[in-house]
Amino acid sequence: MKTRSLARFCKIAFVSLVIDCICAVNGDYCKVNLCQNGGTCVTGIGQDPFLCICAEGFTGDACNATESGPCNPNPCKNDGMCEVITNSRRGDVFNNEYVCKCQPGFKGAHCQINVNDCANQPCKNGGVCRDLDGDYNCQCPSPYVGKQCQQRCTSTLGMEEGKIVESQISASSVHRGLFGLQPWGPELARLNNRGIVNAWSPAPQDKSPWIQIDMQKKMRLTEIITQGASRMGVAEFIKAFKVASSFDGKTYTVHRADGQRKVKVFVGNTNNDGTKTNMFDPPIVAQYIHIIPVVCRKACTLRMELVGCELNVHSSTFSCTDPLGMKSRLISDVQLSASSAYITWGIDAFTWHPHYARLDKQGKTNAWAAATNNRSEWLQLDLEKPKRITGIITQGAKDFGIVQFVSAFKIAYSDDGQSWNIVQDQTSGRDKIFQGNIDNNTQQKNLFEPPFFARFVRFLPWEWHERITLRMELLGCDD
Repeated sequence: MKTRSLARFCKIAFVSLVIDCICAVNGDYCKVNLCQNGGTCVTGIGQDPFLCICAEGFTGDACNATESGPCNPNPCKNDGMCEVITNSRRGDVFNNEYVCKCQPGFKGAHCQINVNDCANQPCKNGGVCRDLDGDYNCQCPSPYVGKQCQQRCTSTLGMEEGKIVESQISASSVHRGLFGLQPWGPELARLNNRGIVNAWSPAPQDKSPWIQIDMQKKMRLTEIITQGASRMGVAEFIKAFKVASSFDGKTYTVHRADGQRKVKVFVGNTNNDGTKTNMFDPPIVAQYIHIIPVVCRKACTLRMELVGCELNVHSSTFSCTDPLGMKSRLISDVQLSASSAYITWGIDAFTWHPHYARLDKQGKTNAWAAATNNRSEWLQLDLEKPKRITGIITQGAKDFGIVQFVSAFKIAYSDDGQSWNIVQDQTSGRDKIFQGNIDNNTQQKNLFEPPFFARFVRFLPWEWHERITLRMELLGCDD
């Protein structure tokens, strides 16, 4: 059986190893695989009885020949690009002269060396540096924040000064002394508050007391200062307590120490008038803060102050535009998901997975592509904790020579991965449609004005060329 030349349907570019197909392909697997060296056999493409899709490094109608040339197979590691600098033949042998063009963060003749971006110790104030692909990440100890842990997040947030008003403070119950004439309400739970009635105390019959502060917007909390009080000459205070937090006032998360499974129980006060400071490590990012007494002396009586900072500590969008980790892989594969993934020719090896959607990724399948071309498709990032999102860089790709990209898109975001908001146009008040790409490789940058704060981000394709295909990077910061 002699097959017709693959050149009838495809132009093979040996240097790039990309098959530039000029025909539509919808093949089925061969009943018997006639291809060698791990090749995949498909039928129903053009007039040939079968077509072999060869594994890396092999060529020929039946994948029975080894690709030749200094860049076949690619000797460059870590997505480095191989470029032939002398392409002359002597007989059938290549002069093996090539150069590897390395991705940022790698060096060496074959891009085999990961540059240590932590070598210069960029993290300040005890921050722990993690080397990434072409970048670094600082794990900051509380109360420090910022790319290099260079900022302190230690402002008092307004319980003592009164910036937090009465309507923002609520509680499970209120103790009412002197026949109900002395309510020890939650609005009195202010650090160093004075007077005969000067703190919050729950009703004696309240077996699960709590007090809550609504910050009215998402804040970063790094410390809590607690204090008891004296009632009728008797010292009352909270000896131990827990802290829970929420974005919406409905779903609460109890605070745990970094890396611990057990709920954190904070040590409280030892008398009625002294203060006790407890640090949140990691810091708590939330709008609602719930204080839950565990052990109390006489009664769970409390005065308090919260310490932290606003999330928009940067003066402008442009001072919070760090890559958040798609290209550097700080965002891991398991943090990426999608509505679907396209499989070229139905071959699993050519699946365009969501975790391929990394800016500048190389390879034959080097992006996320949706299985269908419609506006219900999406790519989702779980940042694992809320971050300030200020922009996005997008990029298309090629599927075996066919240029494809997203030319317009929307962005949605969520705190819980269930309830979603779409970024709005500040002028029209409608969903913002962002300008996408114009080709497969040029990067397109869009900034979000104003930025938003979220844990989950979804990319929503709106218009596209050939197929919904995406490589990307998110921009923003932790603060």
